[in-house]
Amino acid sequence: MVNAPLKTGLAREALALGFDCVGVADPGAIGDAGRYFHRFIESGGHGDMDWLAAKPERRADPRVLWPDVRSVVMLGVNYGPDENPLAILEQRTRGAISVYARGDDYHDLIKKRLKTLARWLIANAGGEVKVFVDTAAVMEKPLAQAASLGWQGKHTNLVSRAFGSWLFLGAIFTTLDLPRDQAEPDHCGSCQACLDICPTAAFPGPYRLDARRCISYLTIESKAQIPREFRKAIGNRIYGCDDCLAVCPWNKFARSGRELKLSAREALRAPALAELAGLDHAGFRALFAKSPVKRIGRDRFIRNVLIAIGNSADTSLAGKAGGLLGDDSALVRGAAVWALSRLMGPEQFQSLAANAIGAEPDDGVRAEWRFGCHDAT
Repeated sequence: MVNAPLKTGLAREALALGFDCVGVADPGAIGDAGRYFHRFIESGGHGDMDWLAAKPERRADPRVLWPDVRSVVMLGVNYGPDENPLAILEQRTRGAISVYARGDDYHDLIKKRLKTLARWLIANAGGEVKVFVDTAAVMEKPLAQAASLGWQGKHTNLVSRAFGSWLFLGAIFTTLDLPRDQAEPDHCGSCQACLDICPTAAFPGPYRLDARRCISYLTIESKAQIPREFRKAIGNRIYGCDDCLAVCPWNKFARSGRELKLSAREALRAPALAELAGLDHAGFRALFAKSPVKRIGRDRFIRNVLIAIGNSADTSLAGKAGGLLGDDSALVRGAAVWALSRLMGPEQFQSLAANAIGAEPDDGVRAEWRFGCHDAT
């Protein structure tokens, strides 16, 4: 096994690069996580995220992903917010964007530093490396727990005694045999605040998530119209959901992750729904340049904005929704219909529907009109 001084130097270099914590795990140390993952896939809890179900054996054991790996260096970057992320939920005409997506894309920011650290490791000890930031078949959270960075909480996210529920994770797989850290024990105790606060009851039980009910999944991963049963609960959350993270008591130790320029852009802290509804494709790309939000595309984003408009109780926004009834995207048109059904009086909506249904070419959008008429009676 490589001696301890190399690991000490690696940790020192990692902190100098802006990482907040570092540890080393055995690649076979994820325990029962692989079995739980298979159960999650078999239950269908991953929804339409087919990439999760692809080659699950790679996630269940890092050595299947890369047979030569001998050690996994896990690194964390704190992105704790400098304000209460739940406060914006009371501003119903403003859009709530998940804390992690209010700044530049963490994938790009962290991967550069991972590569720099990996080059340092090769220069000082040789061997081979591979780096990962949430983009490959790697179960980062169980590995991070094995590397002492924290533990997987009841909300299934990593929790740290030093940084709460606000850690981005990155991994360096290496052929070097580095000294291991001791796994972090579970410190959740009897607390289940993260389970109780979930607006859509996405947790069937502690340490279990049904992504199909999760607002982050519904607003980011799902390409379809958001199921009606969840629309009211979404409120003004237009990209992701921080509720289960923000309520964690361990957050009192977290601090804002400004070292890696992870602070929120002012334009994304509490954007006005009225302004967001007017974004065309070019405007969307400009506003969310270098942001993870850009990956869902303009149409899905405007779908989310319209759900929030429908939940705003602000009838002045009906004009914004009405202006999108002729949008090229059926996804947008359908969400606009729902928003109007919530903001207009029954007679006004039914009159509008009578003229619109016949001209609407999409079956799904016509179904939204009919549902809206039925709901208005």
